Amino acid sequence: MAVADPQRGSRRWPRGKASSGRGLHVVAIGGGTGLSTVLKGLKRYATRPGAPEPPGGAQISELCAVVTVSDDGGSSGRLRKELNMLPPGDVRSCIVALSEDEALLSRLFQHRFVKGGLEGHSFGNLFLAALTSITSDFGEAVRLSCEILLTRGHIYPATTSHVELEALMEDGRRIRGETKITASSGRIQQLFLDPPNVQPLPQTLEAMARADLITVGPGSLFTSLIPNLLVPGRRMRASA
Repeated sequence: MAVADPQRGSRRWPRGKASSGRGLHVVAIGGGTGLSTVLKGLKRYATRPGAPEPPGGAQISELCAVVTVSDDGGSSGRLRKELNMLPPGDVRSCIVALSEDEALLSRLFQHRFVKGGLEGHSFGNLFLAALTSITSDFGEAVRLSCEILLTRGHIYPATTSHVELEALMEDGRRIRGETKITASSGRIQQLFLDPPNVQPLPQTLEAMARADLITVGPGSLFTSLIPNLLVPGRRMRASA
């Protein structure tokens, strides 16, 4: 999917490097396993933020991921309810996907406890929960986690406000919550965020404004992709 330049409104397809000679600025939007899979592929062409570009320049000099935060199931849903924090699961997967060390630290972040009071929780989710508690800022917790795992890119939650996804079905039913929407039958007519007036991070808008390429997907259209585009202030026109 090609996406219009947020500043110019015109379709742009970068070929090789940007015209200025610098590496490409890329923004990937989504959630779930789709976004983390895309990031694993893009990481091979990206340099770590703050690191010098290799001789000849990097093919991607800035890589940013914008991650949906409407998940309310599994470990993320439990932490969201118990600690009143944003769901960390999709963000955690993106941190691991962009991490420099794909062996020990990545495996540690993805490790899921199978018994006891921590059953079902992954270490990465608990790590983000702890950092959020320390900093009182989920966005800062994500930034610090990226520093610890030496990610080759920036990761931003779609918003740092607590939001829930709501769907209006063709038969008039209104279904609230990502998990219930996924499990529902029938056709979705319209999607909403509650509250509707949440704001994106300024860093997200800045990254999109200077992007040479913005990708959306792959992933679940109604629960991983569209929720990112419902955040006010994020104006994009997409063409297949």
